[in-house]
Amino acid sequence: MSTLKRFFKDTIIYGIAAVLPRVINFLLVKVHSDALQTNTYAENTNFYIWIALLAVLLTFGMETAFFRFYKSEEKKDALVSTVFISILITVSVFVVLGLTFSETFMQLLDFKNNPLQLKLLIGILAIDTLMMVPFAYLRASNKPVKYAVIKLINVAIIVTINLVFLKFIPQFLSEEKSIPSLLLKAYNSTAKVNFIFIANIIGSAISFLLLLPYLLKFKWQFSGVLLKKIITYSWPIAVAGIAYVINENLDKILIGRMLDKNTMGIYAACYKLAIFMNLYIMAFRLGAEPFFFNNSSKANAKEVYAKILNYFIIIGSLVFVGIVVFIDFLKQLFINERFWEAIVIVPIILLANLFLGIYHNLAVWYKLTDKTRFGMWFSIIGAIITIIFNVVLIPVIGFIASAWATLLAYGCMMLLSYFIGKKHYPVPYNLKKSGIYLTAAVFIAFISFMYFRENYWVSTGLVLMYGSLIFWNEKTDLLTIIKSKK
Repeated sequence: MSTLKRFFKDTIIYGIAAVLPRVINFLLVKVHSDALQTNTYAENTNFYIWIALLAVLLTFGMETAFFRFYKSEEKKDALVSTVFISILITVSVFVVLGLTFSETFMQLLDFKNNPLQLKLLIGILAIDTLMMVPFAYLRASNKPVKYAVIKLINVAIIVTINLVFLKFIPQFLSEEKSIPSLLLKAYNSTAKVNFIFIANIIGSAISFLLLLPYLLKFKWQFSGVLLKKIITYSWPIAVAGIAYVINENLDKILIGRMLDKNTMGIYAACYKLAIFMNLYIMAFRLGAEPFFFNNSSKANAKEVYAKILNYFIIIGSLVFVGIVVFIDFLKQLFINERFWEAIVIVPIILLANLFLGIYHNLAVWYKLTDKTRFGMWFSIIGAIITIIFNVVLIPVIGFIASAWATLLAYGCMMLLSYFIGKKHYPVPYNLKKSGIYLTAAVFIAFISFMYFRENYWVSTGLVLMYGSLIFWNEKTDLLTIIKSKK
């Protein structure tokens, strides 16, 4: 159990590093939805959709490959420098092409009405991609605290700039308070939505400077043989990443084009409430990915992986139920009422993301056996489901079609990974227990959302009853983990 305790400790620290900043950023949704109209909010959504897609192309699955080879490669310097140099070349080519063919890219990415967005997008992508290697090194070498500090500095910068230009300056202007001329000039000469991206690029630039000492400590040596091994492993992950971006973002693009930009903005804002599940999954993955590789050679590795999935489902189910029960309270805190129309999608998206998290757990089998092509095919199947269901059903039932498409896509990916994984790397998952927890969570969430909206006494009672059932079933293992010495 000491191994599990170490895993949970690292996951908590990575959670602080990744989840807390994103929670704080999520709090900015209220600032953004107050400051921007629904169609302008759609611009923000469109910008980060392209960021997500291009980031996958630029990193080319090398982050996961880095963890895969970090343990096995004796020459750590060669691994770090080979991955970084290859990414630096890719980023340089991307920047040159982006600036050279800027007019074409502005048309393609729908930035023609706001040309500055293209330069900001190129800058953010370039810096964030270069940061991938030093951040991956900190994770692989078990330095979660240093990782966390840099991430927190990044978010502090981003939040400060957002608050200054999207909340405080407009508020001061309405109250006729004095504002420093430099800030006022910047505010009056820049589209409001651009301050979100400007904050991002400044935060990324400062974070990169803080990471430089970790890069400079290595002896620079490039290995073409090692790069070939890395690319052979990583390219299916890159394709899977592109398919994942399609699963996550195509719905918003299609809603904007098949319905209208206002509906796209409303849908995207309510979709943000699923961030609590995404944050939980992200914290888990940050701790789990290096953990899975570092512990794969241990005799009890498969039993540990099975326990981790069980605990993932337990916590994920509690997150799912908790958000659905308090959904009307949360929407008032975090989203302007102009965007509430799409709140019905949130329970569906939450469950979809819980399925995605389970899929990431199950993915251990093809990552450890170097059969990453399976992950690629699972993601492609999910993307095909997403495309077909959105294109066919959005004109019929509106934006709710996109939520159901997401649930179906991730559910199918989860099931495919489990059944095929059983043949290649069987792990003794407790399906009966996991199935009971998931079924109970869905039932309680459905009852609460359909019949007890804003009746927090009843809904809270259901959550407590569910939590008590889980604790009663798991108390022996939980107490053993807590009492373990390491």
